[in-house]
Amino acid sequence: MLRKRILFTVTNDLTYDQRMIRICTSLAKANYEVTLIGRHRKKSKAFIPQPFQQKRLSCFSDKGKLFYIEYNIRLFLFLLFSKFDVVCSIDLDTILAGYYVSKWKGKKCIYDAHEYFTEVPEVVNRPKVKAVWERVAKATIPNLSHCYTVCESLSNVFKEQYGTDFEVIRNVPFKKVETDAKEAYPIQKINAHNKVLLYQGVLNDGRGIEELFHSLQSINGVELWLAGEGDLSDALRQLAKQLKLENKVQFLGYVQPHQLKSITCQADIGLNLLQNKGLNYYYSLANKAFDYIQEGIPAIHMNFPEYQALNKEIPCSLLIDDLKPATIQKAIEELITDEELYQSLQSNCTKGAVHWNWEKEELKLLNFYEELFRKWV
Repeated sequence: MLRKRILFTVTNDLTYDQRMIRICTSLAKANYEVTLIGRHRKKSKAFIPQPFQQKRLSCFSDKGKLFYIEYNIRLFLFLLFSKFDVVCSIDLDTILAGYYVSKWKGKKCIYDAHEYFTEVPEVVNRPKVKAVWERVAKATIPNLSHCYTVCESLSNVFKEQYGTDFEVIRNVPFKKVETDAKEAYPIQKINAHNKVLLYQGVLNDGRGIEELFHSLQSINGVELWLAGEGDLSDALRQLAKQLKLENKVQFLGYVQPHQLKSITCQADIGLNLLQNKGLNYYYSLANKAFDYIQEGIPAIHMNFPEYQALNKEIPCSLLIDDLKPATIQKAIEELITDEELYQSLQSNCTKGAVHWNWEKEELKLLNFYEELFRKWV
């Protein structure tokens, strides 16, 4: 019996995409022939061997509208001459190529919405750019019968907007395996007695990092680890110097997924701070929320719908209403000084880790594809 071929398309370089690595690994182990397609960048690292195939497309352009046009043309041509049964387009920036090639070849296109693309900060305040992506969405998504996304809020919004049902497959990590992870990627503390605050993710606009820096000026006995890079990397390094936070902030740079767990488990408090800049952030359910829970680390999140729902089910975090430095400071100090509260949240993280993990979530993923191939392919 021939294995069913699934192609996944993204615009990143594959190295740090934890969600896609998990999805592709699960499907490959379930005997699908899987290829993950992204792009090659100047600083792209060599591929880490995976149980699925990996492919990068090279582009002359690196960002902006010229990149998206070029990448979709190159992706269209690659897909046109590739054998597949299903192409899964990740977010709107790859859907045009996947949608039209699958239509041309009589194959199936499905859509995996990692985010509310027309509401991301880089788009929501640029009316002309937003209008283009909204046209892309309306030209494609209503014509697709199989879609999924990362949380209930986005599923409901997309159903209302496009009339298409979206399955929910959360972006959660594998269960924690008890290994000596601290030795795998040890970080030298600035001060051995400090409590460690951890932010993992891109250093981009709207992530509350500038406000966090200002709050750190008034908090003693803590240091902040930033695991990631982004558009604000240089500006944040300059801000840290201006605020004289060299003895409180460590920039860890890009961290590969297999290294991230061993960093996370060394932290005391996880951070997920977002400005309400567009509905993408407001309806978000970040994978880092579950990474912190899996490692038993209480976290500070925004008081947004998905984090409210998590805390209502199993309270694992503190929720804050705004990003004023005083508000952030108060939440951090509460977790540091209130030992009873901290231990309660930490205990709940242990319960949450059993409840929210990829071993459970992948069953929904596998069922989604089994049903798809049973009915269509």
